[in-house]
Amino acid sequence: MHDEHRTRSVTWQDPARAAGAARTMSGLQRLQAVMRGDLPASPLALLLGLRLVSVERGRVIFEADVAEYHYNLGGVAHGGLACAIMDSALGCAVTSLLPAGQSCATSDLHVRFLRPLTVALGTVRCEADVLHLGRTLAAAEARLTDSAGRLCAHATAACVLQREADA
Repeated sequence: MHDEHRTRSVTWQDPARAAGAARTMSGLQRLQAVMRGDLPASPLALLLGLRLVSVERGRVIFEADVAEYHYNLGGVAHGGLACAIMDSALGCAVTSLLPAGQSCATSDLHVRFLRPLTVALGTVRCEADVLHLGRTLAAAEARLTDSAGRLCAHATAACVLQREADA
């Protein structure tokens, strides 16, 4: 029997600060501010170890190191890790195209798992691109790859666009 205890401590800032910036900053400006550390990353990103490493109009890249604390009882990272990194990247890709006063929310997410995520994979990378930006709905796709460039999962999403007063 193994009795090895592990701990993980996470510290975050009030997420209302970054959310409130949506009133005066475009989505691209907000994401760039998060990358620079001028605005805090989301508490979920910190909890899971997700890092926004690149942002441009309509495209973002997140990375994460697969860790033991992501594991499920089957000895691999829970599928929720792949879903969370892809949902984050998809939403941020859409956000990067939005003007000040507008935000988005995922209305549906379709994920296809192709390869289990394990510590042995090292850093995984999620690249997301916007396919369509309409007046009320956006569509985007994401690819999650391992450190060897192998596809681990693929996702598509639709995001509902909201004015700040609607959110």
